[in-house]
Amino acid sequence: MHSYIDMAIAPPPDQAHRTEGIKLYGPDAFAGMRLAGQLTATCLDDVAALIAPGLPLAEIDAFVRDFAARHGARPATLDYDGYAYACCTSVNHVVCHGFPTAKKLRDCDIVNIDVTLVVDGWYGDSSRMYAVGTPKRAAQRLVQIAHEAMMRGIAAVRPEAHLGDIGHAIQSYAQTQRCSVVRDFCGHGIGRVFHDAPNILNFGKAGTGAALREGMIFTVEPMINLGRADVKTLADGWTAVTRDRSLSAQFEHSVGVTADGYEIFTLSPKGLHAPGIVLG
Repeated sequence: MHSYIDMAIAPPPDQAHRTEGIKLYGPDAFAGMRLAGQLTATCLDDVAALIAPGLPLAEIDAFVRDFAARHGARPATLDYDGYAYACCTSVNHVVCHGFPTAKKLRDCDIVNIDVTLVVDGWYGDSSRMYAVGTPKRAAQRLVQIAHEAMMRGIAAVRPEAHLGDIGHAIQSYAQTQRCSVVRDFCGHGIGRVFHDAPNILNFGKAGTGAALREGMIFTVEPMINLGRADVKTLADGWTAVTRDRSLSAQFEHSVGVTADGYEIFTLSPKGLHAPGIVLG
């Protein structure tokens, strides 16, 4: 059995901490998530103008720090469990949590930029893929598949559906495209907590797992590999890469369950869902 916490009736003593129960939020929380989500999405829109061969990843980090400061927000990853950066930049075979160092982007790279901005205590969490120059056809196709997989997972969200429906939609589509789904990382509950219950797996069996209820807020963030699903974490304790060094792509949205479906809080205001890649 899964327990649910109605935040309008009986919030925990400190709602800024992870709980074992699944939080159900009301209209005020959805309004807060819209503000945080749209600011994060705007940041990711504006980053697109920087992406070019020769750009040091550190300049992306500096941009995110400055953007957050100018808008009265806080980058959630900065100093999170010792993480020293305001965003994650994962290039080519890096699956997630890549450090924005002095390393420079090269023509044909693909890069995932993951940003979470905290606005008035609410966490807006999103990531996108960006093309550097003109990536090869296989890389562009992988990015398209990863985005479609995320959107199919989100399309499964509605009251009385199950968590397994999300993972099943993602996994079944990726596999029909001869790609693999990373199982080592997953989506998560979010709100006033960066990582909360429940975990949102990117694989699974339809009709299994906790039932979705109106008011749930979580991320959907599949990581799709062109090769095998196996990953490893480097000695820095954060950077995850594909074991076979195949390309990896990821997208992420923060989503709320509504009375009749879902709301995506982190849609791009400019429609820049994957800058440099034509989706469809």
